[in-house]
Amino acid sequence: MMNNKHTQSKLTLYIYVALIVLIWSTGYTLMYYAVYQGGFPAEWVPAARTTMPAIAITLYVYMLGHKLPPLNDIRWLWYGLMGFFGMTAPFYLLAKGNELGVESGMSSILINGVTPLITIILAHFFVKSEPLGWRKALGFIIGFIGVVFLFLPENISIELVSNWSAQGVVLLVALSFALGAIVAKRAPETPASVGASIMLLTAAVVAFALAIPAGIPKEGFSSGVLIALFALTIFSTGLSDILYLKVIKLSGPSMIAKVNFIVPVFALIFGIIFLDEDFSWRSVAAMMIIITGLLIARVGENSN
Repeated sequence: MMNNKHTQSKLTLYIYVALIVLIWSTGYTLMYYAVYQGGFPAEWVPAARTTMPAIAITLYVYMLGHKLPPLNDIRWLWYGLMGFFGMTAPFYLLAKGNELGVESGMSSILINGVTPLITIILAHFFVKSEPLGWRKALGFIIGFIGVVFLFLPENISIELVSNWSAQGVVLLVALSFALGAIVAKRAPETPASVGASIMLLTAAVVAFALAIPAGIPKEGFSSGVLIALFALTIFSTGLSDILYLKVIKLSGPSMIAKVNFIVPVFALIFGIIFLDEDFSWRSVAAMMIIITGLLIARVGENSN
């Protein structure tokens, strides 16, 4: 009986992991399609992706019998920062990077590879329990070499990097996610649904403050773009968060780290299949260097 329960639990975990990989990797494909190919303005992407989930999760909070804290409660600051660094800022920066021509596969490598590297450095200064040991430092250096390799132009010339300004915008997404992770480690405890509601509400408010000055889009968008945005809202912003928490509950955060290694692979594949993006051995090589650095750094987590 216990074996059957264990097997069923493992099967459930693998299904959740497969769904997360699918949602996260196709999220890059959908974003690039909606913004670069479909012409949806980057300024309006955060508002489009946070408004519906904010309303839904807030209703869910009150259905559970919880209440949001008063506005002078310190949790609004902490979880508001998490909403900004984890949603508003990265949604906008990724869309802007796509708008400038950074393809979905490249975006996924930069974000999934660089976010944990930056988190390692920031955690050393802001999280006492996560000092920077020599293994983490070595992993960071190797991962950084992979990022530099990814930036180099196809034909080495006087230019230091290829499309560096646009790729730099996407790198800011990684910095934003890393800052969000540090804030999350220091934030006061609160029920998950309440924390998620505060995050989404503040993210949506800031998103509209960012979007309104850019003006309401006057041109119509294709049904494909609207479907892509709907999928990003429901699956990438909504369902993936639920699955993320379920995976952590079933196996701990180490499984999420493994998922982050797999996502860029599928993002590259989906970009090639659905968006006719170019296949690049250099991207594959850079991804492998970054993953090697992250694996070394993760060994360091158990050694420090």
